[in-house]
Amino acid sequence: MRKLTLALALFMVGIAVCSAQLPSVKLRNIEGKTVDTGELNNDGKPFVISFFASWCKPCLRELKAIHEVYPDWQDETGVKVVAVSIDEGQNSSKVKPMVDAEGWEYEVLLDPNSDFKRALNIQMIPAVFLIDGNGKIVSKHTSYKDGDELNLYEEIKALVK
Repeated sequence: MRKLTLALALFMVGIAVCSAQLPSVKLRNIEGKTVDTGELNNDGKPFVISFFASWCKPCLRELKAIHEVYPDWQDETGVKVVAVSIDEGQNSSKVKPMVDAEGWEYEVLLDPNSDFKRALNIQMIPAVFLIDGNGKIVSKHTSYKDGDELNLYEEIKALVK
């Protein structure tokens, strides 16, 4: 009975997270401009928020894999990707040069104090959230294995039908 109660509680938390609006946290983008996460949008189209760190190899593999197909995703669905770095202190200064070197065309935000990460109750990275055109969180995935980006794309396509 306890296992059933625990499973039900975890399921309800998942539902609450996946139907919630984004919390409002003030972050800076890599150009230094302040961005309110509660106002992130994509003009009525879905968008992806990917939490990463420059030292997280699975995070970088995931963002590189998405980068390879990102122009096609944008053409077909209009989706955009917002990458959120949780690098702290001196490491946060490495994010912009790394993004530039990779050629990523994502909107990149810096969360050096993990305020946004905490607000979304993220325990591990990579963590990817899919947000619908109304700004509601519709799914969350943690960890990464090769090919996960294909599953994410299927979810994105289902939202734009």
